[in-house]
Amino acid sequence: MTESDYSFIDAEGLDSAAAYRLVVGCVVPRPIAWITTVDASGRVNAAPFSSYNYVATSPPMLAINIATRAGTDGQVKDTARNILESREFVVNVATEATMEVMHRSAADYPPEVSEAEALGIALLPSRRVKPPRIAASPVQMECRLDQAITLGRGINTLYIGEIVAFHLSKAVFDGSRVDATKMRPVARLGGPYYAALGEIFERPMLQRPPGGEGWVKKG
Repeated sequence: MTESDYSFIDAEGLDSAAAYRLVVGCVVPRPIAWITTVDASGRVNAAPFSSYNYVATSPPMLAINIATRAGTDGQVKDTARNILESREFVVNVATEATMEVMHRSAADYPPEVSEAEALGIALLPSRRVKPPRIAASPVQMECRLDQAITLGRGINTLYIGEIVAFHLSKAVFDGSRVDATKMRPVARLGGPYYAALGEIFERPMLQRPPGGEGWVKKG
């Protein structure tokens, strides 16, 4: 392609709504952290977030970006408030089987309403943290907040959590590795769209990863 085939958009001074549309359209697919937290009254909150990934392996850590509520003067979302107050949360992997109820849990429920109760989401007790796990998820990660970092103009905060326990369904875990094809996770695209794994391409790892999976030694 040539330069004339591209649209140029200067990011300097770009308003938040336009920047959001571009970023979520460009950074795809995104894994979904279906997060369970508990508020001060013991209510269980369940909500999905797709600005999420792992950020460290020793110890294992992941990070979720949670923005303030749209159209408010910096009002934090229930999940963010609960994480800051309790410093605990659980990340449950959303799958094709749980996509519909996961999607419905993204609705803007008032703070006094538990999504888990309203949607009939079955829960399991955690071992190391107070927030429960979502029983239908094949992968659940108990986390403790390590740090919260305010980003940019203050709309976004990055919550970095240390994974203190994994719960892995035997249907997807062989005792060593998690089989993503059996897990059938869903990912977020831009707008109202989700995606499944689709076609999978296999290539040998060219640098040895910490677990050694897929690596082929040259020579």
